[in-house]
Amino acid sequence: MNILPLPASPSAVSAEWMTAVLHKNGSLPETSSVSHVEHTPIGEGVGMLSEIEFLGLTYAGDHDGAPASVVVKFPTSNEVNRGVAEQFKVYDREVGYFSDLDAQSLAAGPKVYLAEMETPTHFAIVLEDLSAYRTGDQVTGATLPEAEAAIDELAKMHASFWNKLEDGHAAWLPRAANSDNATNMAGGSAAGWDATVSTFGEHIPQHLRDAKDAYVAAIPRLQEHLDQAPRTLVHGDFRMDNLFFAEHPDHHPMTFVDWQGPMLGKGMFDVSYFLGQSTQVDVRRAHEQQLIERYVTGLSNAGVTDYDFATAWQDYRVGLLYIWVWATVIAGTLDAENERGNAWMVEMIKRNVAAIDDLDLLELL
Repeated sequence: MNILPLPASPSAVSAEWMTAVLHKNGSLPETSSVSHVEHTPIGEGVGMLSEIEFLGLTYAGDHDGAPASVVVKFPTSNEVNRGVAEQFKVYDREVGYFSDLDAQSLAAGPKVYLAEMETPTHFAIVLEDLSAYRTGDQVTGATLPEAEAAIDELAKMHASFWNKLEDGHAAWLPRAANSDNATNMAGGSAAGWDATVSTFGEHIPQHLRDAKDAYVAAIPRLQEHLDQAPRTLVHGDFRMDNLFFAEHPDHHPMTFVDWQGPMLGKGMFDVSYFLGQSTQVDVRRAHEQQLIERYVTGLSNAGVTDYDFATAWQDYRVGLLYIWVWATVIAGTLDAENERGNAWMVEMIKRNVAAIDDLDLLELL
């Protein structure tokens, strides 16, 4: 049995194909097999660029150590969102991360059973089922304990790659500036701005709308700032729906998934993105300096010696302003498809607007 060709979608995953996957990575003895696969789609509005399912696995023969269930991830069938995914090469980047970098990270992550790219537009990923953890809620937003756990894991992950990806390793990884990804993000923000205002305008104040031309013109300079050394691996989509929090004593405090947007740049991008778009506004307002200090301390504890709070705070302010690019690309170009997808876009915009105003970030323009 061979893992190629890949199934067309999660619903097409068969017992025979899962047997081949588990044989290839050594999780199942060659004398045993998967006899039945039970499919359960992930809740709508969680994944925008992929189709994801839980698979319950029944075995024939010895299966000690084999997973009782896994999560599978394939390209989305939504043509609009798939076009965006292909433009930003998110499928290549996720498979690249799991193939090249995952094993080097100090941060907690799911076991990877398969990460395979068959064509530039078709991939399959099979991961450990994290459903025993509590999934973060993008609409509700992070509480302080959730934010603290998330910051701790970000510090571990960023420290793992701090100044270590400068030699051309992982050449598929785009830079925060002067890359096709950076150009696409800038163009996507300019193209998506008016649609974002049209759909979500009640949450966007006039002074931010009026800043469109100045903001779009400043995007390359914001990208240049976030591309300055020290650089590390940036997750790129570190938001609540991609985070999993401990429910049992043997769990990691928090782990995370979804590596479709990684890049090389300042780690503070991920911190800004998480605090500015995924954390409850009152929590960010009351604790953001404490959380930035926690991040810097976490880096230091992991061996990073060239990053202090003053630098981190300036990078944080730039990051909070720059992530408005993500808001306009996501809300202005993706098809939310359902009520929950629309709801988390609303919260993303409201939180980012609040951060821009709270810290007077338009002055940076």
